[in-house]
Amino acid sequence: MKKNDKFVIANKKFKSRLIVGTGKYKSMSQCAKAVAVSGADIVTVAVRRVNIVDKKKPLLMDYIDPKKITYLPNTAGCFNSDEALRTLRLAREIGGWKLVKLEVLGDKKTLYPDIIETLNSTEVLAKEGFKVMVYCTDDPLMAKRLENAGASAIMPLAAPIGSGLGIQNKINIQIIRRQTKLPLIIDAGIGQASDASIAMELGCDGVLVNTAIAKAKDPYKMAQAMKYAVLSGRQSYLSGRINLATYGSPSSPKDGLI
Repeated sequence: MKKNDKFVIANKKFKSRLIVGTGKYKSMSQCAKAVAVSGADIVTVAVRRVNIVDKKKPLLMDYIDPKKITYLPNTAGCFNSDEALRTLRLAREIGGWKLVKLEVLGDKKTLYPDIIETLNSTEVLAKEGFKVMVYCTDDPLMAKRLENAGASAIMPLAAPIGSGLGIQNKINIQIIRRQTKLPLIIDAGIGQASDASIAMELGCDGVLVNTAIAKAKDPYKMAQAMKYAVLSGRQSYLSGRINLATYGSPSSPKDGLI
């Protein structure tokens, strides 16, 4: 068990291992309340979709204080490297953000990442001084390439964005965990609290959740459920589970039977 179990990304320490998205809520006030209930201290912000510039319209900053909660600008809605690079450079100009989340989608139906464009973008952004958290497939080989390209965190999908299907490939997630010292954060596909707990039990450092909270019948209860699921899963992982066995094993001693 780790004595000093800290969640650190790009040399910055965070209290919560749950990252919450800010899209799909009915209102910014609902989003802000869900974030507060979740205990998250990082929120993702889709630069192309969430208003952080136009002061004539509701600003996300009026609801979630960027001095208290870390904003993680992302490239949601970008389908090529040029769009993604332009979006994150704009985010840096607007708010000075260097810790960013990169996602370059391959098509509008599956929302799977275009991993070649993602790799190329990671290399460019890392050279420009960005700390890049990368949304990617659960391919261990590509995860290693992204790490070598300068990624600050690896963020494989559990399942397609917004699907709620949970982790579909535990083996690959475990392989990625064994091969990298970078923060490993499950991104996309979480549907319920048990999914988040499983991700943490596999050794992931964190979980990003948006749709599962925003579209729940009660977003606030789900936000709280996710909070405790992440904590529980992490404790379970650190405690060291028992070995799997084919046959039963008695819970009481064999000696001294009556």
